[in-house]
Amino acid sequence: MDLIISSHSCNSLCRKPAFYRRISSPNTTTQHSTSLKCRVVKTTSELQSSLGVSDRTGNSYSPSIPTHKVTVHDRQRGVVHEFLVPEDQYILHTAESQNITLPFACRHGCCTSCAVRVKSGQLRQPEALGISAELKSKGYALLCVGFPSSDLEVETQDEDEL
Repeated sequence: MDLIISSHSCNSLCRKPAFYRRISSPNTTTQHSTSLKCRVVKTTSELQSSLGVSDRTGNSYSPSIPTHKVTVHDRQRGVVHEFLVPEDQYILHTAESQNITLPFACRHGCCTSCAVRVKSGQLRQPEALGISAELKSKGYALLCVGFPSSDLEVETQDEDEL
């Protein structure tokens, strides 16, 4: 599969983590240059693998990376979503790849549009700048920069609640 980048889609491609982008070569990723144009550079990563397994929706996952069940109670829409997320992928990005719509805005962990309250389980969110340490300690997290560490059950929040 060849990578075709139009000028208007470059920014959204470049913002996604390297392991999430779909590209033509397993050793190629797209990154920002200083002029905010995309360029292709060679990289190697232990996260990249040509072997994998597929779930029932056709998404491929590496068998060497643990995968966890994530349950999201979307209070605003009155819907519950259940999907599998590998430990090395953002929860929001994986949901979107499975055609699951969840609230978000910046995708960088700087706002609280994708904020959730953790009901059970654990996640890592080293890039979550949009919520304070106090809110994190109370069980709040951001899905756009959250990686599951176990099976996880969360509930969406209104930004005004935070």
